[in-house]
Amino acid sequence: MTFGTLLYRYFFFGWLFKDVNHGNVFERSAAWRHNRQNARWLPTYMRRWLWCGLVLYGIGGLVEWLLHAPGISVLFYVPSALSVPVNAVIGAAWVGLKVMPARA
Repeated sequence: MTFGTLLYRYFFFGWLFKDVNHGNVFERSAAWRHNRQNARWLPTYMRRWLWCGLVLYGIGGLVEWLLHAPGISVLFYVPSALSVPVNAVIGAAWVGLKVMPARA
């Protein structure tokens, strides 16, 4: 597996899930069960994004404080801020798959 693929799979979880809108009723039901089972990995992805956001925010703060270069610190603050909506999406997916009752 290439490094790019590993990096993608480390940060993005879409490869774990199947599309529940294709196939007959039995295939959709199997895909739904598969997705609910793999939702156990979503908190791991949330932790990864949380730590990356915190580390990037800290580096941005250090760059701004030590180098007095707010232009350079933006390179760290923006990705840090983008980790917040990514965690919101992961949290919504986790709630929808694990916390909400199973659909009929």
